[in-house]
Amino acid sequence: MGYRTDEHRMHYIAYHLVWPVKRNKRVLYGKIKQECKKLIEMKCCEKGWEVLDLRVEPHYVYLHVQAWPGTSAFEVIKDCKALTSHELRFRHAVLLKLPSLWTKAFFASTQEKLKDKQILGYIGLEAFRNE
Repeated sequence: MGYRTDEHRMHYIAYHLVWPVKRNKRVLYGKIKQECKKLIEMKCCEKGWEVLDLRVEPHYVYLHVQAWPGTSAFEVIKDCKALTSHELRFRHAVLLKLPSLWTKAFFASTQEKLKDKQILGYIGLEAFRNE
């Protein structure tokens, strides 16, 4: 575990974040998948967040990220969703068929380790299907 320190703090704030594509469409593949991953990594680097794991699957994104104490899970998701939605929809006309790229729903956890089966289980939640 890599604790971070700054002037007056020592901390380890890490989030497991999952957010699905609108209507559970499987559109994150090939060039779109690579660009999505690059954009998320760029946003995290810009904000000083360390990406511990990032998986872009055809219908959802899983991000395990270490953030600063003043950064909420919602802020990380909001920033990543905003950038990727704007840029990917601008570059790929196929994504314009969706009313928006991402649902409003997301999953966030600070649990130390999550198994793939658990992560995939969160994708199946009713809240994700209703968007």
